[in-house]
Amino acid sequence: MMTGESHESAPAGGIKSPIDGDLLDDVSQRPRVITPFPSPKLTDLPIFQGDHKESLYWGTYRPQVYFGVRARYSLRNFLVAHQTDLFVRVAKLKDDEKCRTPQSLVAGLMWLGAKDDGKHLLRHFCENSDDLKSFGWREHNGIDFGRQELLQQDMILETSFVKSKEGSLGYGGDWSVRINVKNKRMNDDVKKRVHLFFYVADEGGDVVSLGKDVLSLKDSSILASGSRADVGNWQMHLKSQDHLETHYCGFKKPDIVSLSNNVQQDLVVQERKCGQLQLSDTSEDSSSIYVFQISTTTQSTIDIAFVTGIREETSDVEKRILSLTGLPLSSLLEEKHIAFDAKFKECFHLSEKLDPETLVVGKAAIGNMLGGIGYFYGQSKIQIPRNSQVQPKGEDDFLLYWPAELYTAVPSRPVFPRGFLWDEGFHQLLIWRWDFRITLEIVGNWLDLMNIDGWIPREQILGDEALSKIPKEYVVQIPSNGNPPTLLLVIRDLINGIRAEKFNKQERDEILSFLDRAFVRLDAWFQWFNTSQKGKEKGSYFWHGRDSLTNQQLNPQSLSSGLDDYPRASHPTEDERHVDLRCWMYLAADCMNSITDFLGEKGRLVTEVDYSSIVKLLSDFNQLNQMHYDHDHGAYLDFGNHTEDVRLIWKEVTREDGSVSRELVRETFGKPELRLVPHIGYVSFFPFMFRIIPPDSSILEKQLDLISNRSIVWSDYGLLSLGKTSSLYMKYNTEHEAPYWRGAIWMNMNYMILSSLHHYSIVDGPFSDKARSIYEELKSNLIRNVVKNYNETGYIWEHYDQTKGTGEGARVFTGWSALILLIMSEEYPLF
Repeated sequence: MMTGESHESAPAGGIKSPIDGDLLDDVSQRPRVITPFPSPKLTDLPIFQGDHKESLYWGTYRPQVYFGVRARYSLRNFLVAHQTDLFVRVAKLKDDEKCRTPQSLVAGLMWLGAKDDGKHLLRHFCENSDDLKSFGWREHNGIDFGRQELLQQDMILETSFVKSKEGSLGYGGDWSVRINVKNKRMNDDVKKRVHLFFYVADEGGDVVSLGKDVLSLKDSSILASGSRADVGNWQMHLKSQDHLETHYCGFKKPDIVSLSNNVQQDLVVQERKCGQLQLSDTSEDSSSIYVFQISTTTQSTIDIAFVTGIREETSDVEKRILSLTGLPLSSLLEEKHIAFDAKFKECFHLSEKLDPETLVVGKAAIGNMLGGIGYFYGQSKIQIPRNSQVQPKGEDDFLLYWPAELYTAVPSRPVFPRGFLWDEGFHQLLIWRWDFRITLEIVGNWLDLMNIDGWIPREQILGDEALSKIPKEYVVQIPSNGNPPTLLLVIRDLINGIRAEKFNKQERDEILSFLDRAFVRLDAWFQWFNTSQKGKEKGSYFWHGRDSLTNQQLNPQSLSSGLDDYPRASHPTEDERHVDLRCWMYLAADCMNSITDFLGEKGRLVTEVDYSSIVKLLSDFNQLNQMHYDHDHGAYLDFGNHTEDVRLIWKEVTREDGSVSRELVRETFGKPELRLVPHIGYVSFFPFMFRIIPPDSSILEKQLDLISNRSIVWSDYGLLSLGKTSSLYMKYNTEHEAPYWRGAIWMNMNYMILSSLHHYSIVDGPFSDKARSIYEELKSNLIRNVVKNYNETGYIWEHYDQTKGTGEGARVFTGWSALILLIMSEEYPLF
């Protein structure tokens, strides 16, 4: 059933789990589009409970800030930790809004940087425009350790995070942060003044107590303390052997989004009053957030230890503080560093293959990927379906999804610090090779966001911090639009890992238990795609959501495809056939067929879909060629109502208020007709990527010729997203929308094409040598260019320029650009 056309209410009792985010709601009258899928949640599986859950409780789960710590708090944690009867507790908290929102203790770091005009800038949230030479996690294991470097002009800030359960009685244990402030140049002994600001906040608004000796620090002092139901009594200590000057300010409302503005305002007032750049040493009554200014010089080390579960009858607090600061902390961090290096070698086998510079980039790729994992909680905003009987409240023209949590990796901390559905599948191709349990839980989190019709919102903007980093027009999600089901790439990779005996029996059983529960959701997801995105002809599909009425876009975007402005048919209609979506559906059906085989009779009882028949249909080479192959170009193309004669021209436009403005608008000069769309680029290679082309087919040779053609998509830096022969190559889509997928080099698609080049180079066929030659050159080009850019700029980038190879777009784009590590290690998904 198409979500956009379904307006009936959900049946009463449709939600199986009593711990859903909306367990206190009456769901009987809820519109279907915002009704959870009626199946036990994957995140409630036993494999994600107990020690596993507690080991991931605290973490650097705030990717949007330069350094931040929070807990993956949930109502279930509280109930399990305190063995409280669920329904009694729910009754007590029914009118308490706090039980609906996972409110954690939150900590983070800010510091003052100087801009060119001499004005001070408080750095807190990651920014793509900040003049940092480089920043990012150099190492991170995804669980209890990470080391990050932030290079600002002539100073290096190094932040290390580590956790310890030893001696702690609090849920999740203790943690510590080390901040090293160093001069950038090794021989520079001049100590420069530095102002750091470390804060702790209780999101629930509970009172945080200020330490007694904050203004007269000794070697070790309590900065703050408090008590929470989840971790018990807690204390935060600061320890340093260097000279520090400290000040503080406290606020009642834990407004993290506005915190840096509030702190900067406090600093400005104090500077005017006393001429000193220091906080006011004041706090509001019942403050729930404290910011501590730590003024020191470069060449200083500051340790901040957070201990939980403190009981009056025990006297081991000082011992625990000592173990998390000073020399013991140095030893612990060194131990974790050695373990990270050892696991890196074990997982990716690179030490004998590559030079040290390349290894550094590989470690930054996995470190940033794991360090960028975030935990979010909130409610997605959903567009009200067309012809819906639901009436918007006030000025809102959207519905609120149920309150939900999301544990996920993110594409880029400064630009995209939130969950993206199609990105996540590529992320997990890397992460499962490091820790498959993290992958299973992240995939489970995403599948738990499925509604009753099998739809998952493609972009997750959950919570105030996430909302603060995105333009308003991109917040509301459209329930008729999908996103490539890349999570199935990972699931099939795990299945093939089982077949290749990469997992021991316990690990295999855990994966199978996950698949057993996930199958009903994956089946619903497939059926949503297979009904809502299908085309007019059997075996055809098209991405919904293109704007057929726009007079602004040169070629209406297909955001749901993930390829945004990649050119499709000039005039969107239901006659369209998108070759990339057909291939994604082939992957999905093949994956579901594999899971059904693994689960046996149990899987066949769950679904009415004959996946083997769908696989047979969508892998039919002759039908694929009839629908999408162009013999003149030797390429696979989309089909639709199209003309090449469309341009953006300047026109005087009269607005509703009568004013006249000069705008760039779209004009069609030729008559569109149903035809293959003559744009060669990434979309043209999807049948190649998904290995539908037989290894002995002459079409395979033509694909190899296209890939290696310098006049079309080949460059010394990687494969271009759109061929130079396309009429829309590097063309702006609107006055202000620069080309995005119209020429630039993107790592995820290069990885998929490289993967298939590798495949065709090792299977028997007349073109294996040719595939091997192209594979080796493309692999070398990609690695060399990413490493060169990293050495020059300190970053892995969102995409790379097709003529110069320079990094472009978002910095610290260690989402799918981190796949460069799998390219280095030659690890590719098996089909």
